[in-house]
This record gives sequence, structure tokens and C-alpha cells, in this order.
Amino acid sequence: MQPGVQIEGEDKRADVVERFEDVPECMKYFYKEKVPGLGASTPGAARLCQRFVNRYHFATLYDTNHRIAVYSAYIFQPSNGGGRESRWFVEPQLVDKSWQSEMKDGYWLGRDHPGVYQGVRQALNEDFTYSGFDRGHLNPNGHHAVPSRNATFTLTNVVPQNPKLNQNAWRIHESQLTDLFREKCSKAFVLVGAVPSADNWIVKNNVKRVNIPDYLWNAHCCVDNNGRPIQSGAAKARNTEENRVEKLSLDELGEFLQQFSSQPVGELFYNNCRA
Repeated sequence: MQPGVQIEGEDKRADVVERFEDVPECMKYFYKEKVPGLGASTPGAARLCQRFVNRYHFATLYDTNHRIAVYSAYIFQPSNGGGRESRWFVEPQLVDKSWQSEMKDGYWLGRDHPGVYQGVRQALNEDFTYSGFDRGHLNPNGHHAVPSRNATFTLTNVVPQNPKLNQNAWRIHESQLTDLFREKCSKAFVLVGAVPSADNWIVKNNVKRVNIPDYLWNAHCCVDNNGRPIQSGAAKARNTEENRVEKLSLDELGEFLQQFSSQPVGELFYNNCRA
């Protein structure tokens, strides 16, 4: 191929997709490639294959009306340190579908497209500034090696999280999962999500910008070297000063999430991670 000559369709891959099933590379983050039904009918839902340094790292179902993720799906990787980002990325294709297919620092995206407001369908870094809430990772950076670790610093993967919960009980829970996944699992599939509040928002200039979720939750399915499920579990936490994480089974989490859904939640993992 001559330098500078593009193959037809070569660089037209998108981060924002109609269906996760249309992107095989994106499907690997779901156990047995089964996308949960949870949140599928969310108004304004966007499906993001999170791309950084020209490859995918995890998948996110994003609620563009509440401007928080419904969930992120990923595979656990032992961390190799590094990768703590000072930048926060946004999803260019949530601003304009014709824009680049890789997450980008909002500042530099603004330099590329001056005068275009990036925050119609997603949260921006400035929304969190002086809000009193942490930018709480759903897919935690500590469950990844670089560069996937860097990719978790996208604002489509964070929710306004109570600082006490984020820095204490939830952080400890994530650390306990790290130990569990390292010791017991050949591979661990994880879903982490948030339950939006009825009407609790980060408000900027009298505009409701980012929904403050009532709960955070996660679920995992561990498999052995032969891909057989050997361990599963879940947890939820109120997004408050209460600073407590409650451990659950997958069935219990499903029942809990069903309270907030008019559609059947169904299984979070294929066959509910049963052998």
C-alpha cells in the first residue's frame, strides 16, 4: 500500500456502536459473549467500545440523558503500576459521530474543534470541579495493566461518587476483588454499574448536568483454565456517607436491580455464571 493511501473503510471503526454484538473485539469483555439485557432500553443509551492507543480495552453502556454509565464491562488484569492519569478523556463520537474513534482529552478535543460544546450527551471534567463528589471509576484503574489502566480515565466510565465511599469501603472492596481474582481465577469477567437517582444532580449554572446515582454495584464471574465458571459474586453500596459495601450473590443483585427497571433485568452473565 502506498504511503498516505487509505484502504476503503480502513479507519471508519467507531467507538459508539449500534450493538455490541456488531464488534467482535468488544464482545470479549462479556462472559461467553452474552451482553446483559440490563439497561438495554434506557432512553438515550449509547454503546461504547472504549478505544485508547488504537485498541479496545472495555465496554460501556452509557446513559446520555443522565450522563453516567449504566455499567462498564471488563476482564480483570493484574496491575503493573503506572498509568495514573492527570487527564480525563471524553468520547468524541458522542459529540459528533464523524469525529475520531478514540477517546481524547477534552481540552485537546476542544482545540481541534473550537466553539463546539462537548457536553450535550456526556459529562465533562468541569462538571465535577467543586461538586463535592469524586470522579468515581466504575471500571477501576487498579484492575488493569497499562495501557488499559489509562483508558479507565474516561468520563464515560465515572459517576459522581461520595468521596468517603470511594476512598474507603468501595476502594477496599475493589482491593479484595483483586486478591480474589489473582488467587482463584484464570479469568474474571466483571460488570460495574450505577443506579441513577430520581432527581439528584450535579447542577452547574442552573442546569442539571450529571445525575448522582443512589447506588453503585458490581458483579463478577470467574472461570478456570478450561473456561468453566468456578466463582461468582456481587456487591452493592449506597452512594452516601454510610460507607458500607454489602456482599450479594448474583441472584440477589439481579433481584435488587429489578426494583429499578420496568424491563426484566435477566441474567448478568451467561447462565448466571453456573457450570
